[in-house]
Amino acid sequence: MQLLYDLFLSSTGVTTDSRAIKGGELFFALRGENFDGNAYAIQALSDGASYAIVNEDSLAARSGDSRVIAVPDPLQTLKDLAAWHRNHTFVDGKRLTVIGLTGTNGKTTTKELIRAVLSCKYRVTATEGNLNNDIGVPLSVLKINASTQIAVIEMGANHPEDIAALTPVSQPDFGLITNVGKAHLLGFGSFEGVKHAKGRLYDYIAANGGSVFVNTDDPDLMQMASDRGLSILPYGLTSNGAAIIPATQEQPFLRMTLGNGEYTISTRLAGSYNANNVLAAIAVGVHFGIPLDDAIAAIEAYSPANNRSQLTKTLYNTVIADMYNANPTSMSAALDNIAMMTGSPRAALLGQMGELGAESVAEHVNVLRKVLDSGFEHVYLVGDEFRKALDCVGSAGATVQWFPSSDELSLYIKANPLKGFTILLKGSRSVKMENVLPVL
Repeated sequence: MQLLYDLFLSSTGVTTDSRAIKGGELFFALRGENFDGNAYAIQALSDGASYAIVNEDSLAARSGDSRVIAVPDPLQTLKDLAAWHRNHTFVDGKRLTVIGLTGTNGKTTTKELIRAVLSCKYRVTATEGNLNNDIGVPLSVLKINASTQIAVIEMGANHPEDIAALTPVSQPDFGLITNVGKAHLLGFGSFEGVKHAKGRLYDYIAANGGSVFVNTDDPDLMQMASDRGLSILPYGLTSNGAAIIPATQEQPFLRMTLGNGEYTISTRLAGSYNANNVLAAIAVGVHFGIPLDDAIAAIEAYSPANNRSQLTKTLYNTVIADMYNANPTSMSAALDNIAMMTGSPRAALLGQMGELGAESVAEHVNVLRKVLDSGFEHVYLVGDEFRKALDCVGSAGATVQWFPSSDELSLYIKANPLKGFTILLKGSRSVKMENVLPVL
């Protein structure tokens, strides 16, 4: 590993995408169900990669090229290299501080808010986008360089031991779980399975003497931290003396007061459910010496991207686009948020939720009933799971219409335009609800 690390230090970085070669990279040839990077290893070298790390049973391993490094498992080698790098990165003679982040909802938004706040004082390396899986985490760790003063690494999980496998790579000193909710139940099996999986971050911190930032308003997180005897750095509406200012059509973004009214924060985030994400970032910033005024300014300057809590004012409507992913917890929070908004009629355009396993129909029924109780003027549902929910609930009322795909919903709205509405547009990525945005 030391030999490979020396090659890494003299390289221009690492990549697992042969199309991204610019010159001087280490190319890791990864295998998956539908791809095999080994087939592109020699081409990667031809395109300028300095070395290619390949499976020892691949054709590339027998090429005779001295720049080919054969290993039993390139993905494991990538993780090992990242862990080695983590252990050999120091700031002013001290081991680099890493903040590890996971949760059911709000991971990426919270990570970006933390990055924005910490950047007031430090040079921060953080996970890019949502590169938070078993490939993305080591790639994120390997982005840490000599100028990095603090790192924020996001970790995602679809299966019970995903976080347990990622913490030895990132080796966080501080942990933060945004929340635990009903998501990926197909992989986790149950809500208790979700808590077990996410709690693996707390397990790592407890075993290594670190501290965790905890939303003290969340009884599940408080119990999980207490069970492990963790040192808690608190935040939350109660802890921070915070209150949410009701949104209106004229003021649709999240606004809140802090310190029992002493401070006001006006964000560019759509959705009151982002309040805890904001408070988490403030807690992290204050712990690391960021003045509160600077932290608030950084949060107010942050604009979300990638269809996460984005608010768009079109020619005809105000659209809250929260389409990156959807699960029962985030769907409920989004519906609660728009239900509180006043000043215009409201419409909910919802795509089905994925990866819920045996609970899928029941959870879609719960969402449908919540929608019906929320007084929307129009409800448009997309996907087979919502069709099944409609069958269970009955006709569900004249305001509810169902479409097999987002494209067919788009055609309907194009022929029957919505004008003057506040609209929630939400669904799992597989449903492609973003296709509807141009006709709103």
